[in-house]
Amino acid sequence: MESASRSQTNGPKRVLVVFNPIAGRTRPGHFEGVVSELQQLGCDVTVRETTRRGDAETFARLSDPSNVDAIVAAGGDGTIDEVLNGLMGPEGPQNTIPLGIIPLGTANVLAAEIGLPSTPKDIAAVIATGTRLHCHPGQANGHFFLMMAGVGFDAHVVDITHPRLKKMFGKGAYAYATVCQLLRPPPGPYKVTIEGVAYAAASVVVGKGHFYAGTFVCTPDARLDSPLFQICLFRDGGAWATLKYLFGFLTAKLPQMANVTLMQTDQLRIEGPPGDPVQGDGDIFTSLPLDIQISHLTFELLVPA
Repeated sequence: MESASRSQTNGPKRVLVVFNPIAGRTRPGHFEGVVSELQQLGCDVTVRETTRRGDAETFARLSDPSNVDAIVAAGGDGTIDEVLNGLMGPEGPQNTIPLGIIPLGTANVLAAEIGLPSTPKDIAAVIATGTRLHCHPGQANGHFFLMMAGVGFDAHVVDITHPRLKKMFGKGAYAYATVCQLLRPPPGPYKVTIEGVAYAAASVVVGKGHFYAGTFVCTPDARLDSPLFQICLFRDGGAWATLKYLFGFLTAKLPQMANVTLMQTDQLRIEGPPGDPVQGDGDIFTSLPLDIQISHLTFELLVPA
């Protein structure tokens, strides 16, 4: 028997695919392979290509539940984020159209989180006949996010990572930006208020999924289908402390480290230097001060059975 957060589907037949062709260059032929497999499974596939930032959100917002059985984000985590905000926004179809993904980007954290297979045939099978996972997205200053939001060191790394370097070097661009950020004065400090109690932190990660920056674990108990966040507070700042945290990521020991605090909640507020960047699912989308809560709106994500 399926759990309350999962349900079987007979499979979408009319599939709208929102495709980021820039992300598609990183895996030549992969996107076309998935589309071909979907068509062989009997799906009526419509592809809309993005040409600029915001297109994916617009395409999702304008999708009609009477004509679309599933919408698929084909790109990186940023493309998925845009489609999610188009679906969930006040003018979108909200939770009436399930979301599938074709991972084509740099990190593809959501694909790792749901255990999405890697071959075009298997990805198409998940989209066409997979299980629907009932998800509770986060909402930060009005913006929906699915996997995580971050304030402090990681947000500054994302902020200084140039899109051109991402296209050229993939994950290597983030490694370069990490070194650059280590040489700068530490960001913060930050005040994190949870259930009326204030905590001091040098950096903060708000997790809806347990994977971070690929398959590193930052918030081990966070789950997409949970109505709670898991919060990771990094209590120490500076280059040396950050290097220790990075070592914790690489050795899967971060949650057990001293000066790392984990807690769960459904809402919080983060304050710090006004205008400090906030990253959500790998892109900068707002700035401090920040109010975060579990959205009262939910949606269904197409995942492996």
